[in-house]
Amino acid sequence: MTPSTATPPSGALVFFSACDDFSVWKRALQAQLPQLQILHPDEVHDPRAIHYALVWKPPAGFFAQMSNLRLIINLGAGVDSLVGRSDLPSGVPITRIVDPKMSQMMAGYVLFAVLRHARDIPYFEQAQRQRTWAYRHPRAPAEIRVGVLGLGALGAHAAAELQRQGFEVHGWSRSPRTIAGVHCHSGMETLEDVLRLADILVVMLPLTAQTHRLLDRRRLQLLPQGAAVVNVARGALIDQTAMTELLQQGHLGSATLDVFEHEPLPADDPLWRMENVLITPHLASVAIPASAAEQIAQNILRVSQGQPPHHQVEAARGY
Repeated sequence: MTPSTATPPSGALVFFSACDDFSVWKRALQAQLPQLQILHPDEVHDPRAIHYALVWKPPAGFFAQMSNLRLIINLGAGVDSLVGRSDLPSGVPITRIVDPKMSQMMAGYVLFAVLRHARDIPYFEQAQRQRTWAYRHPRAPAEIRVGVLGLGALGAHAAAELQRQGFEVHGWSRSPRTIAGVHCHSGMETLEDVLRLADILVVMLPLTAQTHRLLDRRRLQLLPQGAAVVNVARGALIDQTAMTELLQQGHLGSATLDVFEHEPLPADDPLWRMENVLITPHLASVAIPASAAEQIAQNILRVSQGQPPHHQVEAARGY
């Protein structure tokens, strides 16, 4: 049975995101569940009627009066803004969107960023601004070691794509993983070994109490001289002040940063003015309504029928 032909779920769904188009998501979801009432927060007059919430970084107190809430769907992979909140009704499952197109989008961004550093593009960009014909002989991908921290759905896909391009890829995760062609490491006792060998470090970890500022000054200094950092996960995984200073001092050669400790990145932050830093506004991978709506609808139907949802977050672990 497809979502559109299933018995419609009871209750309404509320949508919140400060950076996503409500009307686009509403159309995509109604194509799957045409009888489901889908509301903007401004249209919610009775919070008790809300059974489902599709959200991205909702404000404090958002869920406080939703006493009949049955499912929270996070608009993305990272759920750190939902875990540990004080306004969540007890026992309500939280799910993430696991969409192959999100993995493909993220892998594409990571590959772009790694190739940009591997081919010394920041150096040539600076040379162009100075109108200087500055040749650097390209390195073979096999000569460049890429460390990927985080081997979840997005990280594993990105690591596999980098390996396919010929890079020597070393992946690191909390628990053991196996990815063809990738040197997989696990456990805190191996983290610093991976950092010491990473010519390019790609950060793809979830943000939890254990990973907050995991990459402090000491660990960043373990990276080889001139190493590049690519962060597509969460800004708070890295000590941003220490990273900035190491970029200014030349220990870190360059960085591609899609996420920051404070977003939007303040206009007076020194990272904006650094020629060896590329900044993008948290867009490495986003949920696509047309491809994600079906799995959201399936989870709503599962919960409405008393079944557990797919892709449920383990709140104690934070991912």
